[in-house]
Amino acid sequence: MSRIRIEGLLAAFPKLIGSGKQHTYVETENVRYVYQPIEALYLLLVTNKQSNILEDLDTLRLLSKLVPEYSFSLDEEGICTHAFELIFAFDEVIALGHKENVTVAQVKQYCEMESHEEKLHKLVMQSKINETKDVMKRKASEIDKSKIEKNRGEKGGFGPLQSMGSGRIESSFSDLSISSSGAGFGSGSGFGLNSDVDSFSTKPKARPPSSATAPPKGLGMKLGKSQRTNQFLESLKAEGEVIHEDVQPKLGQSRSAALPLTDPITLTVEEKINVTLKRDGGVSNFDVQGTLSLQILNQEDGNIQVQVQTGENQAISFKTHPNMNKELFANESVLGLKDPNRPFPTGQASDAAGVGLLKWRMQSTDESMVPLTINCWPSTSGNETYVSIEYEASSIFDLQNVVISVPLPALREAPSVKQIDGEWRYDSRNSVLEWSVLLIDNSNRSGSMEFVVPQADSSAFFPISVQFMATDTFSDLKVTNIIPLKGGNPPKFSQRTQLITENYQVV
Repeated sequence: MSRIRIEGLLAAFPKLIGSGKQHTYVETENVRYVYQPIEALYLLLVTNKQSNILEDLDTLRLLSKLVPEYSFSLDEEGICTHAFELIFAFDEVIALGHKENVTVAQVKQYCEMESHEEKLHKLVMQSKINETKDVMKRKASEIDKSKIEKNRGEKGGFGPLQSMGSGRIESSFSDLSISSSGAGFGSGSGFGLNSDVDSFSTKPKARPPSSATAPPKGLGMKLGKSQRTNQFLESLKAEGEVIHEDVQPKLGQSRSAALPLTDPITLTVEEKINVTLKRDGGVSNFDVQGTLSLQILNQEDGNIQVQVQTGENQAISFKTHPNMNKELFANESVLGLKDPNRPFPTGQASDAAGVGLLKWRMQSTDESMVPLTINCWPSTSGNETYVSIEYEASSIFDLQNVVISVPLPALREAPSVKQIDGEWRYDSRNSVLEWSVLLIDNSNRSGSMEFVVPQADSSAFFPISVQFMATDTFSDLKVTNIIPLKGGNPPKFSQRTQLITENYQVV
């Protein structure tokens, strides 16, 4: 079948389907269209009229199950992004116009199978690259050695002395009391050393030896030309270079990793949110993944069970660790090992993240669940582009350390910020404008910023990335009690809860 024929059949399909019909097939003189709606799109199978329609429907059902396996968003953009994966999967289902006897699991297995020849080829290529790098290093060292020998030959007898450093030359000649007077090896002598000594002594004056002016280790850049050094550091900071003087914690870092453990038992509830918002409104991707981890300091506290209370969010599905008693958690919301006589691993140094007890995940397309939405409105007037950005935060969470990073076209100078709720910083090296708000609560659920740049296309201000953290979670999971299995009083425990962004964008 030619390409023109296929394009003609596909172009005729939208005209043939009507509204209000219950069946999902349309027949023409030569072909039969078997289709199934998938949200705003159609999954279409074109066959001849002699084919078995029951087999065609079975093939269509299998294809419809494969689509969400490879494309999480069932819109045109998501399908185009994963077009090749879908084509490869469909090719495993249909061969030479006939359906293969395969399942969804088998198709995924066939598509993910690794090639031994490909691995071998990559190993051979990597070995060649490593061998080439070694040859380059040897050649570079040979060139450096030849340059050093050449310089020594050109500078004659003073070559070895110069390699000792100008400070040593100056001190050695001063010990011999060489001066411009008539004493010693003075100007009247026939050796002619006076002019050479002057030339060596003038070099350190113009550029002091590094060993003489180097600041003591640990004092930073405080000694020497402090004013010029500070100006240099400030200029680097203005260009967006990160100067590691006072190390500050990053915004997305986990609080539990920064704080030392003080209680015998610490339970950490952490959720990571991945959101992709459309610039015209709507949610393209919303995914929350959470974990409950346990850290025990003392070995005598290892024989325990953890009583938890899950929230009322029905969209969340929980999964326990394979070593946990699933029936105990399902019936009593208690997390304990399958073998009650086996203790939990102890010690802070064994695993900084702790022992994983429970995982959960939530996916949604409901925009009301998004903690923070961003609206960007670029508009061009003359030779300038005015950009208005506003945020709207949900009342579900109080957000901390919010940073909204807006990409900008290449600029010669910082943008002109006309109005802002919060603070801003321009990273000239990466051409990004960062809008930061320390805390978003009921007093500032919405805010805006307006700035002006030279004329630019509206797509230059996307994708906008967002970072924040919160002390509440979607699951609202709480640890209510620690049950000791060997009797005695329950040990003291603490709970840490946080929500952090992993990939939060407006595209």
